[in-house]
Amino acid sequence: MALEFTYPDRETETAIIKHESGVNAEMAASLAKLGEKVRNLREHGLQEGVSTRLLVHTGKLIAKGVPPRRASQVAVVWALTDEEQVQRSVEEIVSSIFE
Repeated sequence: MALEFTYPDRETETAIIKHESGVNAEMAASLAKLGEKVRNLREHGLQEGVSTRLLVHTGKLIAKGVPPRRASQVAVVWALTDEEQVQRSVEEIVSSIFE
C-alpha cells in the first residue's frame, strides 16, 4: 500500500512553520512562500520539492538569529540538491523573498 500526500496550502503551512519554529507570522508566511516557489522548480530539474520540515528547520535557524538568506541557503538550498545550476535557481528565489 502506498499513500500519496500533497503539501499543505500556504495558509496551513504558514501556521505550521510559525508554531513549530517560533518565528513571527510574517516570517512564517515568507518561508511558506519560499516553499511554494521552490516546489514549482520540480518541472525544471529539481527532483524533490522543499518539505515543510525543511522550512521549519529554516525558521528555527532564523529564530536563533541566523539571517534569513543564510538560513535558507543552509537548510533549503544545500539540502535539496548538489547541482550548481539548480542551486543557483533556488538561491534566486531565496534572494527574491529575502532581499
